[in-house]
Amino acid sequence: MHISQEKDLSGTTYKDCPSKSEGESGINPAPDYAQQTLDRPGAGLPALELLLANILVKWRLLFNNRSKAHAYFMKEQQEITQQFANLDARLGCKQVLIKRLAGLEDSSRNWSVYMVLDHLRIVNTGITDIIVNLVNEEVLTEKVSTAAVKPSLVDERVVDLFIKSCDYFLTQTSKLPTLKTRATWAHPWFGELNAASWHFFAGFHMELHRRQIDKILEAHVK
Repeated sequence: MHISQEKDLSGTTYKDCPSKSEGESGINPAPDYAQQTLDRPGAGLPALELLLANILVKWRLLFNNRSKAHAYFMKEQQEITQQFANLDARLGCKQVLIKRLAGLEDSSRNWSVYMVLDHLRIVNTGITDIIVNLVNEEVLTEKVSTAAVKPSLVDERVVDLFIKSCDYFLTQTSKLPTLKTRATWAHPWFGELNAASWHFFAGFHMELHRRQIDKILEAHVK
């Protein structure tokens, strides 16, 4: 779906969280994407937008270094933490249909704050493992897929898990002797990335979803 065909969503659509008592595990299920009038998970970005995103990422990588990427990630973590610091749990798990941000898949624009945090938890952990494996020259076998990192936890328990994923990223990447690896692993949108590029991308990805949380929170106060 092209940007010019985007619907003007002047209103918001909410979906209340199920109670914690629902389900045997006590973990609320992810939304049924088939019930939404959205693209399927993993559908990607419009072609022109993807091209521009690649140009932006490659340009920013030219000016990137390890300390900048570390500070970038920490800044985004701090700002996201401030976003949910005083958030009521019922609002935290209410889905909000927002107008799609550039860089955001269509299937991801009907999320709650907690769903965004869970997505970040999954991605932060996955990126950390990719970086460590690249530096240690270990064999990577699992192909990166945007469809595979959609949220599954949608209640306030994800907050601590998100924080732990950030700590895991910062701790593990700080231990590594170098991030300038010859070995690479492919991102489905940005192609082959070495460890240093993945290190930068973690903060870049956090920034996108911090802006998504901003839009969700704006809808809560309207």
